[in-house]
Amino acid sequence: MKIFVSRNIPGSALDKLKSSGNEVKISEFDRPLTPEEFLEGAKGADAVLSLLSDKIDGEVVEAIGPQLKIVSNYAVGFDNIVVPELTEKGIVVTNTPSDEVNEAVAEHAWALLLALARRIVEADESTRKGAYKGWEPGIFLGVNMIGKTLGIVGMGRIGEMTARRAKGFNMRVLYNKHAPDPEVEKELGVEFADLDKLYTESDFISLHVPLTDETRHMINKSAFAKMKKGVILVNTARGPVVDEGDLVDALRDGKVGGAGLDVYDNEPNINPELITMENVVLTPHIASATWEARNKMGEQAVSAILDCLSGKMPENIVDKDVWQRRRT
Repeated sequence: MKIFVSRNIPGSALDKLKSSGNEVKISEFDRPLTPEEFLEGAKGADAVLSLLSDKIDGEVVEAIGPQLKIVSNYAVGFDNIVVPELTEKGIVVTNTPSDEVNEAVAEHAWALLLALARRIVEADESTRKGAYKGWEPGIFLGVNMIGKTLGIVGMGRIGEMTARRAKGFNMRVLYNKHAPDPEVEKELGVEFADLDKLYTESDFISLHVPLTDETRHMINKSAFAKMKKGVILVNTARGPVVDEGDLVDALRDGKVGGAGLDVYDNEPNINPELITMENVVLTPHIASATWEARNKMGEQAVSAILDCLSGKMPENIVDKDVWQRRRT
């Protein structure tokens, strides 16, 4: 069978795919593909290993052909795929959630929180430019995290891992999700809060929600107005959760003391004003970029394809209802 991989990935997982006896085609471009390039590579494929940058809907899979059986998305999120349209056509969609990925993202959220609290990036740039002339009492004053309040919006596995690390800083942790989770509260000592309370009382806010119609631009002018003055905001979830224009305004007037962003409203484009702001730390969508996480993602993406093509139900099907009426 034919398998198309839209971009080379780290680790050795693709070696397993190449030695599977299937015809494997890996994109020759080490960059996100245009829609035309993606279709050209994927046409005639029985399976596609896709990335978040590949936009896939019913029209795209029709163009790929009736032989397509699975789209294995090399990512935890799958908002690049119109899953209902693929399910309707009997195409299996899988993703790559794991503790390795969750841990990596939680660690990156904390890296951004600490970098902002202690102004690490600003201080590093100043030092490299030769501004350091000796100890001074008033330069790059940050804020302590010890004993402060951390608000976590979205208490899934990544949110839980982020909260677990707050214990070491003796922080009060408020969390928000659709309903209180007594088990998590007992285990981690966290408090459920509605969004208004979380915004009002948090010194630091970390976002860990999926991108849905409900969460798109949920962090906007109205939300910022409710937050503490000087709050530090970190987003390692999905870019469109934050309205970047409103964030710029909140940073400019001091309502938000600092922002750490790994994802953006219109990736790979970033609001140019954010790039010029010293109290903003920007990373290029690398929250899950550890060897451990990437290896696991590759293994899962490849295993999903090989399992599906052999008639075995893959582990991480986004919509399990499709399996009984899948294309064979």
